[in-house]
Amino acid sequence: MKRVLILGANGQIARVAIDMLLKDTNVKLTLFLRNAKRLKHIAQNNNVELVEGDVLDKVALKLAMDNQDIVYANLSGNLEAQAKTIVEVMNQTGIKRLIFISSMGIYNEVPGEHYGSILDPYRKSASIIEASELDYTIIRPAWLNNQDEISYETTQKGEGFKNASASVSRKSVADLVMKLVSTPTLGVHQSLGVHKA
Repeated sequence: MKRVLILGANGQIARVAIDMLLKDTNVKLTLFLRNAKRLKHIAQNNNVELVEGDVLDKVALKLAMDNQDIVYANLSGNLEAQAKTIVEVMNQTGIKRLIFISSMGIYNEVPGEHYGSILDPYRKSASIIEASELDYTIIRPAWLNNQDEISYETTQKGEGFKNASASVSRKSVADLVMKLVSTPTLGVHQSLGVHKA
């Protein structure tokens, strides 16, 4: 049984990923979010535990990380502080595998675009994670849509972002998350841009 802690479990990508991951009976999910009532409909599943808390609360986060194999973070808000806390608590608990959702454009890799300071929280959080000794994968999706399709390709850090003008489905990003959970050695120490195929 693979144990996955999902931080920001009520996020739009996370909710799609949860649905996909629950089709795998060999996965146990701990869903960590500020308001657990939002996901109470999922709590009836035997492979789900709901935990209410804030990622910046190190005590709550450490309790949630107990006995986990993988941490998947799908967050908004103070990303820099959240990334620092996640790395610190993962180091304390000995968990190595982190999947972290960020944004395209953090390396100025989108041709013809310079997103400036709006992406600073994403840049800073990615830098913290990349400087860690964790087995991380950073996911940098294009603009997102709710299409019911899986159609995407990836680029590596250092490569130009492809097809940035087209939005990619949340289901596509969730599919990549699912693949990374299923094969924990996939994408380690990589920052993957995700664009519509």
